[in-house]
Amino acid sequence: MESDVKKRLGWIKLYESTANLGFVCRRCGISRPTLRKWVQRYRQLGVAGLSEHSRRPQRIKTKITPEDISNILILRKSRKLGHRSIVSEMKRLHGRSFSTATIQKILERHNCKYLKIKRGYRKKVNRYSRPVPGDRVQMDVCKIAPGLYQYTAIDDCSRFKVLALYPRRTAANTLRFLELVLEQMPFPIQRIQTDRGNEFFAEKFQKTLMDYSIKFRPVKPRSPHLNGKVERSQRTDLDEFYSTVDLKDPELPDLLSQWQFHYNWFRAHSSLSGKAPIDVVNSLSDKTPFWDEVGEMYDESKERLRVQNYRLDLQLNGVKRCL
Repeated sequence: MESDVKKRLGWIKLYESTANLGFVCRRCGISRPTLRKWVQRYRQLGVAGLSEHSRRPQRIKTKITPEDISNILILRKSRKLGHRSIVSEMKRLHGRSFSTATIQKILERHNCKYLKIKRGYRKKVNRYSRPVPGDRVQMDVCKIAPGLYQYTAIDDCSRFKVLALYPRRTAANTLRFLELVLEQMPFPIQRIQTDRGNEFFAEKFQKTLMDYSIKFRPVKPRSPHLNGKVERSQRTDLDEFYSTVDLKDPELPDLLSQWQFHYNWFRAHSSLSGKAPIDVVNSLSDKTPFWDEVGEMYDESKERLRVQNYRLDLQLNGVKRCL
């Protein structure tokens, strides 16, 4: 046994025999906080707790290299990213983690001016958010390049999303993407919301939704704000992913899967108070229904095959209510 450990054990034995803190401190020439510290360690860890611990900081500040500074400035100047987006991209592209304050200091030190965002007049829109994951999933298709279409499905509540690339925007590819969404979403889906594109109104697609007890809710024409979360998500993909890759790369689908994983598990979202989508999914897991509960809530008598023509769709809704 080391001499220091043996000495501290002697203090503790004397304290246990006398139960007099002041007497032990006077007798051994130590302070009360010192004796309390070693008594507490002894009670928690035994004799092993009487050894001196390393005083080295448990967390060491990440050293900023000239290469890091160069990468940060490139992201700012070439892609016009803000400090929060730079934090996310530095971690994704270079495996380096920095705080937003550190990024901001580097930008100020190199005289990078604040970004000026031009915002035109926009009509005020009532924003909403569903209470639990899977309550509503927004789905859309975005043309990336000729012969390259990205299908996107994003959960309204948690922003957890699924992405896939296809050469064409067809009903068959929509059905394939639906199966992928059902496989990868970590919660049951109660309803799917889309625009009125042809690819979403195939009979087989809608019947598959009915088989899974999922409600189909297409929005009215020329109303992209009603599908705003998936529209904004696609813009993020264009800004943060497609600007960093070669669209002709044969490994583009694999790179997109990596980006999806980063987006769902690590990317901080300002709309989620800095959380990642998976954090929201986990925090609401006790409130999220299971598939059998979704099936019980599904009323087959209230659902029908929807048609692409909006006015006709409304008329059919009225006819169904009268029946």
